[in-house]
Amino acid sequence: MKIGIIGAGNIGSVLALRFVERGHQVKIGNSRGPGTLGEVERETGATSAELKEVVKDADVIVVTIPEAKVPNLPKDLFAGVPASTVVIDTGNYYPRQRDGRIAGIEKGSTESRWVEEQIGRPVVKAFNNIYADHLRNKGTPAGTPKRIALPVAGDDAKAKAVVMKLVDEVGFDAVDAGTLDDSWRQQPATPVYTADRDAEGVRAALQQADPVRKPEWRATDRSPGDFDNPA
Repeated sequence: MKIGIIGAGNIGSVLALRFVERGHQVKIGNSRGPGTLGEVERETGATSAELKEVVKDADVIVVTIPEAKVPNLPKDLFAGVPASTVVIDTGNYYPRQRDGRIAGIEKGSTESRWVEEQIGRPVVKAFNNIYADHLRNKGTPAGTPKRIALPVAGDDAKAKAVVMKLVDEVGFDAVDAGTLDDSWRQQPATPVYTADRDAEGVRAALQQADPVRKPEWRATDRSPGDFDNPA
């Protein structure tokens, strides 16, 4: 498939590497332009491009940038993208560490539903609950006992199936985590977040999740700080 990745941070770079290894054609871009991505190209085999080229003719688009930067994407970025193109959101809301206050999320929207509203396209939530280093190094072949599983949430069954296949390709079992409105179950501070559970464990963790956002995952008047000193 042709896969476009918006964002060249830890998760974006690992996904680019793994998708290229599986034979996909991958373009990757960021807000600073392809001239800043030489090292990413060399390490992953992906082709760097301007964002409008990243999304052009893509079968799958991955949005993997800080939550607070999603509204800064070009407003017409998805204008020419067919409705059949699958869009994956890997993002997490870190109000005290990075993003500051995002009113819609603070008022109760799931993080990916908020992202969907910002970009004007349906999204599938995946790859958000695993450390980038584990995504890079802990994938195993299908059928491996206790293989790590990742939850996948979305409203469109066909789009979700595409994403679940990609999860399997890069070395993890995929667990259907319900609709996008259910995706709060895999947000930060939930039992499945960064837990490296197998499929049975992921299903159990999703059911154990509490819909109330914990105080430490809400913004304060001083937010944001940083990951060493949340505010």
